[in-house]
Amino acid sequence: MTNSIFQYDASEEQENRALLVTIKTPDIDENHAGYRQAELKSLVFTLGLTIVKSIIVNLRNTNPAFLMGSGKKDEIAALAEDLEADCIVIDHDLSPSQQRNWEKQSNCAVIDRREVILQIFADRASTKEAVLQSALAQQEYSMPRLTRAWTHLSRQRGGTKGTRGEGETQLEVDRRIALKKISRLKAELKKVKAHRETQRKQRRNLPVPAGSIVGYTNAGKSSLLHALTDADVLIENKLFATLDPTTRRIVLPGGAEVLVTDTVGFVQNLPHDLVDAFRSTLEETRYSDFIIHVVDASHPDALTCYQTTMEVLESLGCIDKPMLLVCNKMDLVDDRINLNGILEKHEHAVFISIKNKTGLDDLLGNISTILYTIFPAETYLFPPERYDLVALIKRSGSIEKESYGDEGIEIRARIPERLKSSLHNFVYIH
Repeated sequence: MTNSIFQYDASEEQENRALLVTIKTPDIDENHAGYRQAELKSLVFTLGLTIVKSIIVNLRNTNPAFLMGSGKKDEIAALAEDLEADCIVIDHDLSPSQQRNWEKQSNCAVIDRREVILQIFADRASTKEAVLQSALAQQEYSMPRLTRAWTHLSRQRGGTKGTRGEGETQLEVDRRIALKKISRLKAELKKVKAHRETQRKQRRNLPVPAGSIVGYTNAGKSSLLHALTDADVLIENKLFATLDPTTRRIVLPGGAEVLVTDTVGFVQNLPHDLVDAFRSTLEETRYSDFIIHVVDASHPDALTCYQTTMEVLESLGCIDKPMLLVCNKMDLVDDRINLNGILEKHEHAVFISIKNKTGLDDLLGNISTILYTIFPAETYLFPPERYDLVALIKRSGSIEKESYGDEGIEIRARIPERLKSSLHNFVYIH
């Protein structure tokens, strides 16, 4: 594994043993702390580490040196030694100094929640843009933590004898290399983003409406896209199973078509630099005509998962888009009490089970309803000599009905916004 401060090789024979520490602050109740602990386990499992023990630590006041008090710090370090743990994973952001202090105290690698997510993103990125975004986020995270990689910072490096002056410490060399990498990654990413924006513009000129599937990670977004389109997308029972957006065309029961994009899943306390790093990917949602918000109805804290997704959508400026709430995994739900806090915000929710293939027809019907509201088809009547306009619609639009009569050529079609003004005078009102 590359570009990571904490590195391990899954191919090595020895297992990488992790002690997990979930932080419970006074504003977190016992149930929520349990959910956080379970989610940390899932994240670490996705990362490929072996969990030897998971504990919850009550934290009343933060300590600037170790985040927690010295007594609890010593207890955790001793526990890691007894368990022969290779690393300690703390479900909280650690400052660079806190991370260094922990590693000196425990004599093993110490990583925080942010680093776990960064590494998962790096492992699972496949497109050029996602790889660049992950690498940039990791480099920016590692900059203030370079001293973790070197214990011999007094080592000097310079020119030939008599020209070296005081030379450079290895830390200065590493920092200079890291800054060059960051600059190069940003330049490459700028080019890729420009290419993606060109692709977006081309899609926006199409008459086919576009929707985005969003939701908490592992809610079933990729499974839904596969169920609706038979798309060849990765489906895996792991957090962040897919990071790169996949766009597929869906044909609705009435024959209308829509493009649907599966986006990266969200998670509580998603690092801001990752939100920023993947903003261009997430902006697929921003440019969509509508949103399909998938919720895992069987999740014990479904409301928090829903709120987390809504917060990210709000940060992207997508909160006011037409939204269809889809409650998945209903085959695992005995009653809907757990969903009451969500359903009161969505009158027309759809209940499905992708596993059992139930509710999908209702979902397609609801998508059709949204489309006819936000992207209505219109009827045009062209005189016979204006077949050039019919050809224009055929090139740039989607024709639902075409007939020839004494009055002229009657066309019912969906057309891109840019064409509407030029065809306004030919709108046919029965």
